[in-house]
Amino acid sequence: MKKVVTMLLAGGRGERLYPLTRDRAKPAVPFGAIYRIIDFTLSNCINSEIRHIYILTQYKSTSLHRHIQLGWNILSTALGEFIEVIPAQQRIDEHWYQGTADAIFQNIYTLQHEKPDLVLILSGDHIYKMDYRKMIASHLEKGADLTVASIRMDRSLSKEFGVMEVDREGRIKGFQEKPEEPRTIPGDPEGILASMGIYIFNTEILVRRLIENARSDSSHDFGKDIIPAMIRKDRVFNFDFRQGDCGGMGYWKDVGTIDAYYEANMDLVAVIPQLNLYDPEWPILAHQPPYPPAKTVLLEEGRVGTALNSILSHGSIISGGSVKRSILSPRVKVHSYAEVEDSILLSGVDVGRHAKIRRTIIDRDVQIPEGMEIGYDLEKDAKRFTVTASDIVVVPKWIKL
Repeated sequence: MKKVVTMLLAGGRGERLYPLTRDRAKPAVPFGAIYRIIDFTLSNCINSEIRHIYILTQYKSTSLHRHIQLGWNILSTALGEFIEVIPAQQRIDEHWYQGTADAIFQNIYTLQHEKPDLVLILSGDHIYKMDYRKMIASHLEKGADLTVASIRMDRSLSKEFGVMEVDREGRIKGFQEKPEEPRTIPGDPEGILASMGIYIFNTEILVRRLIENARSDSSHDFGKDIIPAMIRKDRVFNFDFRQGDCGGMGYWKDVGTIDAYYEANMDLVAVIPQLNLYDPEWPILAHQPPYPPAKTVLLEEGRVGTALNSILSHGSIISGGSVKRSILSPRVKVHSYAEVEDSILLSGVDVGRHAKIRRTIIDRDVQIPEGMEIGYDLEKDAKRFTVTASDIVVVPKWIKL
């Protein structure tokens, strides 16, 4: 394989995930009980045998840096492998990253030092399983300058994605960034071909186009500027995600909003989840602190610790409480007669006796007092917490209740 360097973009503010991003970057937000969002992209890299990885960070990056240090110090520097965090440094001028393309441009010296043949550009805030080697093989086979991964989405979601037009050979002939009136897939008037924010560039072309873009008055973004410009003069091709999907069900989620984050977590507790976390051929790696196993406790008649259709992490205890269709992160405790339904409890949450929690995300280390109800009276909840348009309640971490 040609030399490939990955540039993983992990510097976004994550404003739509507030308050989960109040004190952490979006890629560092916990997901699926024991993971961080970025673990999925990094695991895809390791499983794809891509082990030259730079992570570009910017906003509220302390917890993300700590997570990478603790959980991803797994590669062999003696073999030239690395996962290296590069914080925003204002190396070129006084500005922080102005867009996705500018983030790469401000680290162009890294590419000049590494001299890779190809650059794989990824986002650290998507949930999916993908073998990037298949996309790289397609890129080389077609003699592409740029390959963009795509997935079918409903046209109603067009304002959230870059939308592509592709000819019969897979060459991209049109690109609209978040259009209100998108061009649909031929023969599928309700579908669009959406960009996944996964790009493979020939390094020489990438450097040239980044320098050109840096000299222009633009938003310095791949979707808005770089890709449309390259379509006119370079060989730009599409790669269908289904050809590289390692989950087998075409699962890919942008968890950029609270509602999307909640839905993606709830997908995991389905009887047959679309995203399989239990596949030994494609493991999702993560930092695993040395907590004891999960435990349920029967105290006496009527005080039975039960969990149905739920995920229980190490260190969690259900002591005479009831948990249904929920995700319990490490060190969560549910006390006697408490009820937790359709909820996500992050690390260290303690649910007091007789408390009732429904359709709620509770950030870490929150103690729910005895008898408190959350998710039942949304008008009351909205005075204290965040309540989304889909009636999901979000309790911020460390809050005193």
